[in-house]
Amino acid sequence: MLKPWCTLLFMLTMPSIAAPMLPEVNQVEEARLPLAQQSMPEVVQRYQAFPEQLQQLLTLANNELTLTQDTAALAKRLWQQAVQDVQSGHPDDRALYWARLAMRDTLLRTQAGFALAPWQQKILLTSIEQASRGVSDVSFAPQSQVRLLVTGFDPFFLDKHIDQSNPSGLAALMLDGHTFTINGQQAEIQTLMIPVRFEDFDRAMIEALLTPYFRDNSVDMVITVSMGRDNFDLERFVGRQRSAAAPDNRNILTGASHAHPQPPLFENAAIKGQSFYEFSLPATAMTQVSGPWAVQDNRQVRTLEQGQIHADALSPLLNQTSVEGSGGGYLSNEITYRALRIKDLLNSQVRSGHIHTPRVQGYDRERETAIVTQLTALIHAAAAQ
Repeated sequence: MLKPWCTLLFMLTMPSIAAPMLPEVNQVEEARLPLAQQSMPEVVQRYQAFPEQLQQLLTLANNELTLTQDTAALAKRLWQQAVQDVQSGHPDDRALYWARLAMRDTLLRTQAGFALAPWQQKILLTSIEQASRGVSDVSFAPQSQVRLLVTGFDPFFLDKHIDQSNPSGLAALMLDGHTFTINGQQAEIQTLMIPVRFEDFDRAMIEALLTPYFRDNSVDMVITVSMGRDNFDLERFVGRQRSAAAPDNRNILTGASHAHPQPPLFENAAIKGQSFYEFSLPATAMTQVSGPWAVQDNRQVRTLEQGQIHADALSPLLNQTSVEGSGGGYLSNEITYRALRIKDLLNSQVRSGHIHTPRVQGYDRERETAIVTQLTALIHAAAAQ
């Protein structure tokens, strides 16, 4: 039986995205475009045709519905182009990120053929965001018997390294539509790209994206991936609270810290759920995967009551106040907490958990390609179970 406090969740359980993300017109990310253009013009300009086409659509627009549909279709083609490029031998996630921002910037700066109300502009921004992140492109082949949904993240900490890449985002592009045979069955991976923004999480973006898959048991596994530490970490226990004193891509700070962790929001209210959840990935099989980096079943967590501890089981953690999950106190921990919370609420059979990849500074083609290769082997090992 579902818990009493899960009622609000079912506002978001339509087969597609039922509750639109309506981002505020905050242009901190877009403001980095000139520096990115100066630092790596070949990356920023790779998909220049897309913001140019959007400008033409806006200028010629005379119908709101048509403009919205055409904008979403253009953003979806951007996602598909990035996937095709990466899978054709150009392993770089950054061009997609900067092209999406250029499309957003074009929308905010261009005078449309008819006056756009603020709410109409937000809907168009949402169309760009969702479609260019693969949301409308998730489609498993009928013959795929094992289905895996994998999420990656945008680049982040761009004020430190404007050329920063994210191996998890590269993996999302590299693995979208990837098929393989496991135990005599065809397996398929479909992917999504997630923003590094607290606001999107607080507006229940993750619940809106993932609820249908957990509710309908329409995939076998949901694996969230982000860039982490020195090796591969399978993050066994995820915590409820935020505690990382680090900004998101809009330079928003939550005010959370190890001494004063804070719960994330769910539609303007503190999220409700256990202090910790445990993942359901087949860690034993995955830690046996060999490669350049060790694969660790990470059980390190932090609580207010005990500080940093190695947790052997979930039950002793449930009466403690979470500070950090195994995956930390930032959005990489939070995406999986939200996913496992949905799984728990719906009593779903979908297995789920988080993988942290080794980190990179800036962009490193060889290292990131090797990271994705080993990550692919980890996902294959998980699918075999």
